[in-house]
Amino acid sequence: MRIGHGFDVHRFGPGSAVVLGGVSIPHTRGLVAHSDGDVLIHALCDALLGAVGAGDIGRHFPDSDPAFAAIDSRILLRRVVEQVFALGWQLVNADTTLVAEAPRMAAHIPAMQANLAADLRVAVGQVNVKATTTEKLGFTGRGEGIAAHAVVLLQGIADA
Repeated sequence: MRIGHGFDVHRFGPGSAVVLGGVSIPHTRGLVAHSDGDVLIHALCDALLGAVGAGDIGRHFPDSDPAFAAIDSRILLRRVVEQVFALGWQLVNADTTLVAEAPRMAAHIPAMQANLAADLRVAVGQVNVKATTTEKLGFTGRGEGIAAHAVVLLQGIADA
């Protein structure tokens, strides 16, 4: 078994929607990023890569590479899952948390879980997405950006 933790942050900027867990959510601003800015998927990628000792998302998909400009983060997640499988590991479960004052997430969480489960090749029940605020404290509380945490548990494919 292996455990991995991931964390990501993006600040708000121009735009009319944010992408979280592969779901476009209407909002008064977008997220500033080289890719689509999906902090939830970026944190999940870091958790998976960390669990297998393979660095982080920036090492595999650097923001200096134009090939990743505006890329759909679900593509990055699928590539990370391929690496995890190639190294002999599979996901047992993932637990994630979005941290933001806005937009409201609850109505979008089932679609996020479905997207993530499909890309992770697991049942929806193996993927948890939560959302919380910081009670108006810190950069997320001031509405400056969105953060996400992810924790994963992997098991060896031979152990399944």
